Amino acid sequence: MNLARRIRIAGISIVSVLCLGSLGFVWLENYTWIEAVYMTVITVSTVGFGEVRPLSEEGMMFTALLVVSSLGTFTFAVTAVSQFFLEGDYRERVRNKRIKRIMKAMDQHVIVCGYGRVGEKAVEELQDHGTDVVVIESDPELVKALQKKGLHVLSGDATRDENLINAGLDRARAVITTLPDDAQNLYVVLAVRERRKAILIISRASQLNAVSKLRVAGAHNVIMPDQVGGAHMASLVAIPDVVEFLDHIRIQGGDEVNLEEVEVQQLPESLRSLTLGEIDARNRIGVNVIGLRRANGEMVINPSPKTELHETMKLFVLGDAKQIRSLNEYLGIQTPA
Repeated sequence: MNLARRIRIAGISIVSVLCLGSLGFVWLENYTWIEAVYMTVITVSTVGFGEVRPLSEEGMMFTALLVVSSLGTFTFAVTAVSQFFLEGDYRERVRNKRIKRIMKAMDQHVIVCGYGRVGEKAVEELQDHGTDVVVIESDPELVKALQKKGLHVLSGDATRDENLINAGLDRARAVITTLPDDAQNLYVVLAVRERRKAILIISRASQLNAVSKLRVAGAHNVIMPDQVGGAHMASLVAIPDVVEFLDHIRIQGGDEVNLEEVEVQQLPESLRSLTLGEIDARNRIGVNVIGLRRANGEMVINPSPKTELHETMKLFVLGDAKQIRSLNEYLGIQTPA
């Protein structure tokens, strides 16, 4: 039995004892209701103030039974309340309320469903890029540990609509569901897509036959960690130097190297109609524009300097952390602190 339920039961038991006690004194001793309630309180609390009026033998017997029956009730109630304050349940409730207030103020964050190995890595990568993250996790002990680390974690089942809403689904920019069960991930994708038609959804899949179902349900991307890991290990044998170089870009990060995306619509209006050669990011700052994505989804690798920019494009630039910061300053883009 959880602590909150024990407290509710204790409260109901105390009220029941007070009602039955008061009713007994009214019936047996002809007390007024005020006198009966007063007599019941001083009897069950054993303060010993004395009777309102001398009791009959029936009243004495009833009083004795009332004292005996109330001892267990009050002991149970005191124990439950003490545990509520001393064992952290009260602090946890206060912490959860504070987290919910913080979540209500968050905007354009990413919701990560599940904090297993995949979810943990997703959160780390998002935080490295300065993105606000809200985690929905069902393991209470893990939730406590993550909250102590300062993560915004909501305790509950990610497949329940109310938990997604409490995590700020209506204001989120993306949802990543990394639950170990494909059926649960499918339910999350369906629930999110029903409420948010255009939000970015990325899902984990364990079985190959779940990939198409998740895509049909509304996931933009479906990742199979085992398949990706196996292909990665095979590539380390076939083309080891290339893979290590890409891993260095993707994983190492920090001050050594960064691969970032820049939306053309973020640029100052005076730069949006220029070509890549006219921006001259390589000579001015040191970064390389290694690719771009057009509005229709077409990917262009190593675009020509004559490529004209368009507001719907995204540029992929490679450089170290200092160069990326300089690029953002040059283009007038605010970077995460």
